[in-house]
Amino acid sequence: MPDPNGFLRYNRRLPARRPVPVRITDWREVYPPAGEELIREQATRCMDCGIPFCHDGCPLGNRIPDWNDLVRTGGWDAAVESLHATNNFPEFTGRLCPAPCETACVLGLGGQQPVTIKQVEVEIADAAVARGGLRPRPVPAPTGRSVAVVGSGPAGLAAAQQLARAGHAVTVYERDDAIGGLLRYGIPDFKLEKQHIDRRLAQLTAEGVRFRTGVHVGVDVTAGQLRAEHDAVLLACGALQGRDTPETPGRALRGVHQAMTHLVAANRVVAAAGDGRPALAVLPDGTPIDAAGKHVVIIGGGDTAADCLGVAHRQGAAGVHQLDLYPEPPQDRDAARDPWPTWPWVLRNYPAHEEGGERVFAVAVQEFVDDGTGQVKGVRIAEVTVEKRDGRRVVTVLPGSERELPADLVLLAIGFEGTEEQPLLTQLGVARNARGAVDARPDWQTDADGVFVAGDMHRGASLIVWAIAEGRAAAAAIHAHLGGVGALPTPVDPARQPLAAR
Repeated sequence: MPDPNGFLRYNRRLPARRPVPVRITDWREVYPPAGEELIREQATRCMDCGIPFCHDGCPLGNRIPDWNDLVRTGGWDAAVESLHATNNFPEFTGRLCPAPCETACVLGLGGQQPVTIKQVEVEIADAAVARGGLRPRPVPAPTGRSVAVVGSGPAGLAAAQQLARAGHAVTVYERDDAIGGLLRYGIPDFKLEKQHIDRRLAQLTAEGVRFRTGVHVGVDVTAGQLRAEHDAVLLACGALQGRDTPETPGRALRGVHQAMTHLVAANRVVAAAGDGRPALAVLPDGTPIDAAGKHVVIIGGGDTAADCLGVAHRQGAAGVHQLDLYPEPPQDRDAARDPWPTWPWVLRNYPAHEEGGERVFAVAVQEFVDDGTGQVKGVRIAEVTVEKRDGRRVVTVLPGSERELPADLVLLAIGFEGTEEQPLLTQLGVARNARGAVDARPDWQTDADGVFVAGDMHRGASLIVWAIAEGRAAAAAIHAHLGGVGALPTPVDPARQPLAAR
């Protein structure tokens, strides 16, 4: 029985972040572990609602009230089991997910601050490591069936673990030099230290998953070879095609880059330093892409832009401006626009924002300014208004509002246009849709029989919690397709969408 007065006795509290002057000198995670007393107090705030809408906010269907009460009563081992029953990688979601479960918390309906679900989750996940490690689960008798998973992000890894635990032989193919997808080289260490990935990979390896890195499927291994060697194929290649702005004058200048290019280069430097190897942040052709001593302009207002901001601080940028096309959001939910329990449009301040830099809202870049040698020296911006007309976004420049910002490095963090066009899709006879994603039938198969799709490759750029949910669901479909005994969990179907006001 939960404490019915817990939310009245305790206010929402999170562990204090590491001090800014300290944390920008290294790449360690911003948040230290929460003490057991704090996390038990916060778990006590959960009311165990009759209808827990946090379940609807979370596509994984995490048993949030159950493990909150287990933490409250000190049942940590049972909490670990309850959490892992629905989520393969809670240490990832607890650090990286923006927590739509919290915006759906019933406390929000009553004007209270929601339960710190995300923080409780990560503490349970870390407790699993501290209380005996991530022990491999015994693999049943092999089924004799083989599955190829192309891509090693959260969707691919979740599917691989589910299928391996069902007895199938699973091989994960990754074109990069290390497993993890965007978790490895796209997410900075100050949000996710890579030891968390490595622990899971050790667990998956012990459970029989085979990993092949440095293999570009469609180039190094053809689709035909893949299908000949495996009984089913899962495509989980992500949505890495960055949105660009080629029509903006000066886009081709040196120093103007996609945000993900910068993040990958920075992550490689951190990874090399961890291995004791000297390295510089450079592009694949050797061109430097370090923010040290530079005036940086980041275009975009989302997670990727905030990641770039934190990286720029740690690299020693001279100054940073972050530009957002839209006006500054309100501090609190507008119930008329975004009624509870939907995801609200509010101002979100990431830890990187308290580290420095200036946010500029309701502006658009008119030109990347040339220094006369083909290198960017600034961006010319103008104030704008944005409105929807007939379903289209219309941006109007306010006359006389133009000004120039200094910029030696410009990073485009304006979203993604779906999965990359690649030889593998052509070889399989699978096409991208108008959103740049790959469609799935109700059973998660693509237009090619026996070829399944999950994660951002299917959904478009989305949340890690959706990637894991789709990976688990696609694994269940593959298991059924292969004639596996019993049924695996299916948290979502291909048509499932986040909570939204209709």
